[in-house]
Amino acid sequence: MKKIISNQNPLIKKLRLLQKKSSERKKNKIFVLEGIKEIKKAIINNYKIKNLFVSENSFLLKSNNEINLSKYLKTSFILKSELFKKVCYRSSDNNIIGILEAKDHNLHDIIIPGKPLIVIIQSPEKPGNIGAIIRTVDAAKVDLLIIADPKTDIYNPNIIRSSLGSVFSTPIAIENSKTIFSFLKSNKINIITAAINKNSTYFDKIDFNLPCAIVFGSEDKGLDNNWIKNSNQIVQIPMNSNVDSLNLSVSAGILIYHIIKKNKRINLIK
Repeated sequence: MKKIISNQNPLIKKLRLLQKKSSERKKNKIFVLEGIKEIKKAIINNYKIKNLFVSENSFLLKSNNEINLSKYLKTSFILKSELFKKVCYRSSDNNIIGILEAKDHNLHDIIIPGKPLIVIIQSPEKPGNIGAIIRTVDAAKVDLLIIADPKTDIYNPNIIRSSLGSVFSTPIAIENSKTIFSFLKSNKINIITAAINKNSTYFDKIDFNLPCAIVFGSEDKGLDNNWIKNSNQIVQIPMNSNVDSLNLSVSAGILIYHIIKKNKRINLIK
């Protein structure tokens, strides 16, 4: 393994640029990942590693129990301790940083079961909310998460962090709303939108029979009216105060777990 001591090293400059710029991640189809647990989860889910950076004080240099670094010797680098601290997006106790190849997340490349439960979020912007929803979708064993008309890069460091690495194990498709409409209709999937209006029904009054897709809007603008017009049912969560809405990830969590319980899929969770 080669050693890097300078902040001006081209690889270090590239690493920092990838951390900061979504455009760089998209253009090069690569992203930065920190932490041993997250990197292990990415490897298990067939993400390809391009480079690894390890602190000179890391326990990983003394033991290969966590990740077999010998597999990546040609593209791995030891960083001076101070340099490693500077390039860490999170805390410097992560011990390892990787540059990995991104996946395409094409909707038509994903195989779904006969009666799927699909969660769709349209134009979400807050990485923390997106990561939390991904984590919930993974925990509930939802068949597919679709991000419609994306405004935030799925490999944003804050999405990865808040999902606790679930972004790597969750089936995720990224597509525009028009294509998603066509996909849902061709597969005869019921569309249930979450919105507060005169036609909405409280969630405990709806059957949520599968196959169905539950659709959520963005944090500030809500769901696009085209989704509401094309939905089979509109659902809302009752609130007993002057609060007019719930946090996006909280709303998604409530409805996702209600749906899996309603369809007796709760026993899949162990």
